Amino acid sequence: MDMAREQLQVLNALDVAKTQWYHFTAIIIAGMGFFTDAYDLFCISLVTKLLGRIYYHVDGSGKPGSLPPNVSAAVNGVAFCGTLAGQLFFGWLGDKMGRKRVYGLTLMLMVICSVCSGLSFGSTPKAVMATLCFFRFWLGFGIGGDYPLSATIMSEYANKKTRGAFIAAVFAMQGFGILAGGIFAIIVSSAFKAKFDAPPYEVDAIGSTVPEADYAWRIILIFGAFPAALTYYWRTKMPETARYTALVAKNAKQAASDMSKVLQVDIEAEPQKVEEEGKNAYGFFSKEFVGRHGVHLIGTASTWFLLDIAFYSQNLFQKDIFSAIGWIPPAKTMNAIDEVYKIARAQTLIALCSTVPGYWFTVALIDRMGRFAIQLTGFFFMTVFMFALAIPYDHWAHKDNRIGFVLMYSLTFFFANFGPNATTFVVPAEIFPARFRSTCHGISAAAGKAGAIVGAFGFLYLAQSKDKAKTDAGYPPGIGVKNSLLLLGGVNFLGLLLTFLVPESKGKSLEELSGETQDNNEQENV
Repeated sequence: MDMAREQLQVLNALDVAKTQWYHFTAIIIAGMGFFTDAYDLFCISLVTKLLGRIYYHVDGSGKPGSLPPNVSAAVNGVAFCGTLAGQLFFGWLGDKMGRKRVYGLTLMLMVICSVCSGLSFGSTPKAVMATLCFFRFWLGFGIGGDYPLSATIMSEYANKKTRGAFIAAVFAMQGFGILAGGIFAIIVSSAFKAKFDAPPYEVDAIGSTVPEADYAWRIILIFGAFPAALTYYWRTKMPETARYTALVAKNAKQAASDMSKVLQVDIEAEPQKVEEEGKNAYGFFSKEFVGRHGVHLIGTASTWFLLDIAFYSQNLFQKDIFSAIGWIPPAKTMNAIDEVYKIARAQTLIALCSTVPGYWFTVALIDRMGRFAIQLTGFFFMTVFMFALAIPYDHWAHKDNRIGFVLMYSLTFFFANFGPNATTFVVPAEIFPARFRSTCHGISAAAGKAGAIVGAFGFLYLAQSKDKAKTDAGYPPGIGVKNSLLLLGGVNFLGLLLTFLVPESKGKSLEELSGETQDNNEQENV
């Protein structure tokens, strides 16, 4: 039997549809979730220094107050833990209840928790931090749901020619989210600086943090709720994806009528085909699933895990890099608001120069080069640049060679974004059957977040100097930055090898990739 006739007409119509307006609205609706995710996950790093100055000021200390290691890890890391749990839970729920119903739920959770985390009140610093961590966890939980659902919805709406670019464009909104976080923090801190000027810490320790500074971080955190709230209405108006309705909910009529409206063409419902498709549905924990998709799932989860170890370890080197090139002067020479301004400015410049362009390179080239080639070259160059930073590390540590260090460092993250950071998000949304698609994407993404936790916190301890006298306050000695970079080079190389477990999905229909159409062919030939 011929493949094209075998596929449901409604799905074929989506596959061959010309790029049109609804594709772009889908990118914006799904992408706005990602914009918010990135804003919320990254904006905390802009305000942690300020939180330290406000809540952990030590009288008579030569340095401004800073968050103790365990509090800092909790404030920064609790959202990751929430995200990991959310990816698994909502990924599973998206296959059980439908993408659309769960999608509005994750968005509401994000809006409410963004606002609440900015309203964290308490009479003691501990109480404020505990409330902040509580709401950041649930914020992360909502964000976690957005990963599998946004990817799955976009992949199921897209046509097969430009599907990679569309899913990557949703992910690339992350770059704009990081950028928006930086720009908004610059605006807020500039306004506060103009209105409430204060002397640097070394001149007047207490006066350098104005009481109003306590509002600055809250405003920055709450602002994350707005873009999400704006898209809530559009999310509720979006019809359920045809692939879910037809292949999972088995409602051919509904799928055909939904897509006729979206594509503005007449599509006939084919209930008898949908019935046929349901005859051989194997379960997620079946031998058949393991045989067909087990290796792919190991491939997508392990590459995402390894990539995120390297990707999130960047926070380690950021503060050294910014200080090295003089973008951020020593903390005691600034007042509290000034410090937020300088950190935000540095983050925004990094986002503009290396983060954002990398994402859009992927969007432009993914359907030409293919996912596999981009992921392989990305891991390859990340390995090369990590080793190039690590082996002559003492050379880079000299003042005169710092610009070279920053350049190499930026290139590493350019190739992460024009490489595995984007492709590990795209591929799991394409290669699994519709009834497990959101679950498998959630599992892969959660493996990624586990990598992020290792990268952000494991390496925070590992990268500490071997000499106890030189470690950051409160940390035990580690293996040093040079050895950490060597280890990260090894992690990237392992990612490169494991990329060979993942199939190429360029230019094929989703049913062809997941083997859903061939199942029926086999049945009819029996």
